[in-house]
Amino acid sequence: MASIAPLSGQPMAGSIVVDDGKGGRQKPTRIATPPNRFWTWSEGRAMFEFASFYAMRPLLSTLPKGDGHPVLTLPGFMATNSSTRPMRGLLKQLGYDAHGWNSGRNVRVNEELIGKLEEQINRLADDSGRKVSLVGWSLGGVLARELAKLVPEKVRIVVSLGSPISDDRGHTNAARLFKFFNGEEPESLRDGQFRGLDIAPPVPTTSILTKTDGVVHWRGSVQDPHKTNGHPSENIAVYASHCGLGVNPSVMIALADRLAQKEGEWAPFEAKPGQQLLFPKFDMT
Repeated sequence: MASIAPLSGQPMAGSIVVDDGKGGRQKPTRIATPPNRFWTWSEGRAMFEFASFYAMRPLLSTLPKGDGHPVLTLPGFMATNSSTRPMRGLLKQLGYDAHGWNSGRNVRVNEELIGKLEEQINRLADDSGRKVSLVGWSLGGVLARELAKLVPEKVRIVVSLGSPISDDRGHTNAARLFKFFNGEEPESLRDGQFRGLDIAPPVPTTSILTKTDGVVHWRGSVQDPHKTNGHPSENIAVYASHCGLGVNPSVMIALADRLAQKEGEWAPFEAKPGQQLLFPKFDMT
C-alpha cells in the first residue's frame, strides 16, 4: 500500500512497496545517481501535460471539494509562483484558500527565506484559525517538509511533488547549480537546520513521484517508511515528467484526494476503479 501501514498481499494501484516486511530482509545500499539522461532530454513532454491539464479542466473541477482551509504552494528550484498558478487556480475552484509563497524566485535557501515562509504559515493559520496544508514542487517540497518540522502545530498535511527528500543531492542533476547559488551547505544547514531530509515531519506526509523524472531520480523522492517516527506517510507513483508534475492530471487527482481528507482522519491513498490505470504499481527494484 502507499503508506507506512503494514504491507501485505499485493500493492494497490497508486502505491510503491518500499519494503515487503518479511523476515527483516534489508535491501542493498544503492549509490545515489541522477536520472537517466533519456528522461532528462525528454522533459519537454511537460508541455503535453500542461495541455492535458486544461483539456481535462472540466473533469478536474469535479474532484472532491475542499473545506476552505488554507493551502500554501511552494515552487521548485529556480521557479516562481507562476509555475504553481494553474494548480492554485484548480485548488481555489475546489474550495481551498490557495496561496502562492511571498518569496520570489526559489534560488537561495537561507535564514531569510525560512523566516519569511514560517511567518507566512503562521499568518495564514492565525487569520483562518485553521492548520495550513503545504504543497511543494521539487525543492519546494523539501522546504515544505522542513517547515512542517519547525511549526508542526500549524501544518495539516504536506504533499511533495518529485522532491529530493533522500538527504543525498546525488539523486538530482541540479546539484551543481544548487551548489553554485548556495555553496556546499546552505546557510540554514550551517545553522543546524535541515538535517535529515529523509526523516518525515510529524504530520501526515505524501510524496508524489514518477519513475520517468528527468531532474530528480525517483529513488530520491521515496519516503523510507522506517524514517517516519510513526507518523502517517506514503508514496504515490504517477506517469509524469518532473517539469509537468504541477499540472499533470494524475497528480491533481491524487492531490485533491489527499487535501480533501478530514483533519485527523488520514488514510492511505487508494485510486478509485476508474483511475487505477493512471497510477502504476511497482516496487523499489
